Amino acid sequence: MAAAQLRGSLTQYLTTTYALADEDTRGALERFLGHPETGIFRGPYLRIRTPFHVADDGWKREREWSAGFPGFAPWRHQAKAWARLSTLHGPARPTLVTTGTGSGKTASPS
Repeated sequence: MAAAQLRGSLTQYLTTTYALADEDTRGALERFLGHPETGIFRGPYLRIRTPFHVADDGWKREREWSAGFPGFAPWRHQAKAWARLSTLHGPARPTLVTTGTGSGKTASPS
């Protein structure tokens, strides 16, 4: 039910945003948006939710402030980002953090 409502809302948004004057082009867009097998919303859909892992104690050597937070344990991806971005032991390296919502991406480069 929610998926159908989302699909309908998104289809309406795209067809009104791209209000095409050419009838053939408009028809092609509508077919692309609405076709169940070759359109934009074809399935099956797969959602994988892998758990986040807590970093081991080695993360503390990358941060000078870690002693001030007893009991704090970051996620492993945060600790890896800190290690790459830290200038404590050399220059920082370019880093891109991509994980799921609520995983602490914002705190990764702090």
